[in-house]
Amino acid sequence: MAIGKSIIRKEAWDKVTGRAKYTNDFKEQGMLHAALVTSPYAHARILSLDARRALAVHGVHAVVTGEGLPLTGEDMRDRPPIAVDKVRYYGEVVAVVVADTLAQAEQAARLVRVVYEPLPAVGSPREALKEGAPLLHEHLDRYEKNKTTHPEPGTNVAHRTKIRKGNIEQGFAESDVIVETSVSFAPSDHIAMETRCATAEIWPDGTIHISASSQSPFMIKKLLHTYFGEETGKVIVHTPLVGGAYGGKAPVQLELLAYLASKAVGGRKVSVWNSREHDMVTSPVHIGLEATVKIGATKEGLLKAMEILFLFDGGAYSDKAIDVSRAAAVDCTGPYHVENVFCDSLCVYTNRPYATPFRSFGHCEQAFAVERAIDELARTLQLDPWDVRRKNAIRPGHTTPTQVRLTKSNVGNISACLDRLRELMRWDEWQRVEVDAYTVRAKGISSGWKTSTIDTDASSGVILTFNSDGSVNVISGVVEIGTGTKTVLAQIVAERLKMDVDCVHVKMDIDTQTTPEHWKTVASRGTFMAGRAALAAADDAIRQLKDIAACVLRASPDDLEVGFGRVFLRDDPAIFLLIKDIAYGYKFPNGNAIGGQVIGRGHYILRHLTPLDPETGAGKPGPEWGVCAEGVEIEFNRRDYTYRIVKAYAVIDAGKVLNPKAALGQAMGAMSMGLSFASREGFLFDNEQRVLNPQLRTYRPIRFGEHPEYIVEFVETPQIDAPYGARGIGEHGLIGMPAALANALSLAAGVPLNELPLVPELIWRTQKGDSYGSV
Repeated sequence: MAIGKSIIRKEAWDKVTGRAKYTNDFKEQGMLHAALVTSPYAHARILSLDARRALAVHGVHAVVTGEGLPLTGEDMRDRPPIAVDKVRYYGEVVAVVVADTLAQAEQAARLVRVVYEPLPAVGSPREALKEGAPLLHEHLDRYEKNKTTHPEPGTNVAHRTKIRKGNIEQGFAESDVIVETSVSFAPSDHIAMETRCATAEIWPDGTIHISASSQSPFMIKKLLHTYFGEETGKVIVHTPLVGGAYGGKAPVQLELLAYLASKAVGGRKVSVWNSREHDMVTSPVHIGLEATVKIGATKEGLLKAMEILFLFDGGAYSDKAIDVSRAAAVDCTGPYHVENVFCDSLCVYTNRPYATPFRSFGHCEQAFAVERAIDELARTLQLDPWDVRRKNAIRPGHTTPTQVRLTKSNVGNISACLDRLRELMRWDEWQRVEVDAYTVRAKGISSGWKTSTIDTDASSGVILTFNSDGSVNVISGVVEIGTGTKTVLAQIVAERLKMDVDCVHVKMDIDTQTTPEHWKTVASRGTFMAGRAALAAADDAIRQLKDIAACVLRASPDDLEVGFGRVFLRDDPAIFLLIKDIAYGYKFPNGNAIGGQVIGRGHYILRHLTPLDPETGAGKPGPEWGVCAEGVEIEFNRRDYTYRIVKAYAVIDAGKVLNPKAALGQAMGAMSMGLSFASREGFLFDNEQRVLNPQLRTYRPIRFGEHPEYIVEFVETPQIDAPYGARGIGEHGLIGMPAALANALSLAAGVPLNELPLVPELIWRTQKGDSYGSV
């Protein structure tokens, strides 16, 4: 009825007419506003802070500083919410000014006088690991951390993930050829249209009301308890529609500042809203990476061993960068069968803005390193890059780097994706052609896969309430961040109840006091987890409807069916009751009544997941592995080193496509992000690690009119335990794009291009043999 159809998104009308409201659209008379005072240094001691002139400004109520505040951080508590004693990155918050208006707050913020003593700044993971490098966290051994976090005190290593599978020495001994490839890229930004923002208000009874543009409203509630001892029952978090997130709104930062600001002014409502510049450098960023991949293979191209070193640039604080470095490690080989694997994935402290997840959660980063190495292996062996990928494709019966046995259900069909990509790209016709004296056309491909490194007890709940007209309301903790997940939940419910999807209404905003919890809206797990919960809630509602109808129709509930707005006898559909007549119970002719409003409830919790063994990495980090094969066709000018992306291809194993147009939109949007990140996005740093391009006029993602033709197709290998077999696809369009573009350009230019972004200057310098890096 609803599954497999291109249903218009439930919130579409509000968005296209401008009626949709986001966090910063909710203004109130008397609301106060906060401005951030941030550090102009990437590493410095704070010698003094004088706020007297700021407090004298008309309308200013408070200046909040970091003294006496607890350390914060989900995996490891290493970050003061407001810097105290020391700053560790350019743009770090050192004070929050609260005033009647934003203009007054900003004026006062400029009057806060901070005296710094600059310290040597660490600008890259490799630099941070050198002997004698400045130590960013002298008390690393004292920080509170969870059981799966393994910092290395006395160093700049916040965490190390080890993957040990097979015998790496034997693997290399059995190899005919060994290639080694190093790649790198600097941190960058998420560039969501809506910048991060939050408001907080503390009522006289101690109830804390937070409104936030967040992917993690329930985590905000939990962390306010963890950090500040607030009662979770008195913390209520509201999240309306979110204007893009891409992982950048998963961490908790501004929400803490809003809470502290409200507390400083007697509980009045305070709004903290990022300017674009603050959103780019003060709030968490897309992680950087320096990596080395060493591959051993036979002369036929069969992979025998992989030795991998990931040095993730976690920035000044570990935050979610630890999880990103772990996620890259668990899938470190890419979607290939490799028996002998040795991987170290480090989350390294540097004096750069601290990092957080970016769409694909460490996998486009991992794929860039591995897929460039695969292409280098093919070039060395003079083999077709497609053939090398196809003959090594992972499949059911193989094991992952963390030694999970794969089945037809828990892994997609990468071979089928590669086969279809080959057809779509007409790969066999040509891979590099010279159009004229200056123009070269070239193709590049890549593969990708991803599991969700997720909390082993992550759960999701859904409530269904029936209306008196027989329609249904769906209440879920999934945040609508632009993915259309809540529309898909409506489709799942409509399919199960055999009703028109237009009769299924979805509550878009989140209120943690009344909405069932969904762990976080991350990791492409919304449809899987909330979908399972929605099916359970629908089944619960069906049972209730059958129980009421069984009394009225004097039949066993086992003989009844629910659908098409009715509860009817399976063998005689002419005997029925309308759902609208029993959705609030049933009243007999004599006035007696039975039942009541039908309220279905359902929940789902992930099963059989385990933490990784700290020495070998063995464990089950996620429920399934989605796969994709991607390609890019470019036109390269050898005279001025410019290029045009002509076509971009993605073949993704979706398990089952629930909403075709929504799936296409998700894939194309992800492909666009991947190409933009690969071709032009990245922070430029000076020698003191200050960000030089924190504005959209200098940080330039792909604009309208610059996009290639996007060609997307889906393979369907159902995941048996997922709603209608669907796999997560929100991130897969991005995973292989950076590597595919680099592979195409490397072929066109005739030199290996292993750094991002792939700007013309990089290609020119690489051909000349010059080094390339930050300003």
